Amino acid sequence: MRRRIKPIVVYVVLALLGLALVIANIHNTSKQQAHLEKVKSAIPSATTPKTTTSSTSDSSDEELILNPIIDLSGWQLPQDIDYDVLSNYISGAIIRVFGGSQISKDSNAASSNGVDKSFKTHIKELKKRDVPVAVYSYAQGTSVKEMKEEARIFYNNASPYKPTYYWIDVEEETMSNMEEGVQAFRAELKRLGAEKIGLYIGAYFMLEQVSTKNFDAVWIPAYGTDSGYYEALPNTEIDYDLHQYTSQGSLPGFDNTLDLNQINPEKNKRKTFEKLFGKIKKKSTKNKKTTSTSSTSSATVTSSSRSSKSSTSE
Repeated sequence: MRRRIKPIVVYVVLALLGLALVIANIHNTSKQQAHLEKVKSAIPSATTPKTTTSSTSDSSDEELILNPIIDLSGWQLPQDIDYDVLSNYISGAIIRVFGGSQISKDSNAASSNGVDKSFKTHIKELKKRDVPVAVYSYAQGTSVKEMKEEARIFYNNASPYKPTYYWIDVEEETMSNMEEGVQAFRAELKRLGAEKIGLYIGAYFMLEQVSTKNFDAVWIPAYGTDSGYYEALPNTEIDYDLHQYTSQGSLPGFDNTLDLNQINPEKNKRKTFEKLFGKIKKKSTKNKKTTSTSSTSSATVTSSSRSSKSSTSE
């Protein structure tokens, strides 16, 4: 004859199981929160422009402080930008050179042939102030032939400025086999002489059609609530290098909103930055202006005993 289990025993066991689940959930939540805080702490919150310069040393007693990396196009008009001020609050820039072969003839930001109207000014003004510059092209080809032609226009316009990286921005489905088209764009850039080519995945649905294989770097957008500030790591398993974390950013030197980007905080910051923008060089102090507006400062390398930090567009 079986012994009957007393109800109180059942209640106690169930209570203990419930308590264990609650404790496990609290533990996991605290671990996630701690990780997020660690990531956020890697994004400096500056109140003044940079006052020190960077070096090329990899010494363990020095830490690289990166400010936002911005991306600009003809929608950000040169006459609206104070490059002297803005250059002191960014670590790098990615400039749109080509807006796509399907661009509207009425576009204020690009010519009828798709070439961005402001890219030359953006590049020249930023490079004049020692800001490292990469370039991007918005892919809109409807066939392999058109994708290759877009690559040629992009390269021929961008290459004279010796950009640190060539990015292909893929945000919409423009042909039945996007993988074939994007890979043709990449291969044509490589054939023409582009050594470093990255892929901007503009929407997660594109991952079902376009792979990141053969690309040297990956750049993804993930905005959260798009508050203008960094909020969280992207919810993705993509091995990305650059994260566009808001389209509502604000920096001194430009009165409208900007896209702000940062290096993947889970990767080596120095190695990844130098992979995308080249060796870190000393910035000239010429043309420097200061401003009381609160934001972030340019990339610097300081000793680990620094007393303050600094933090964190198409």
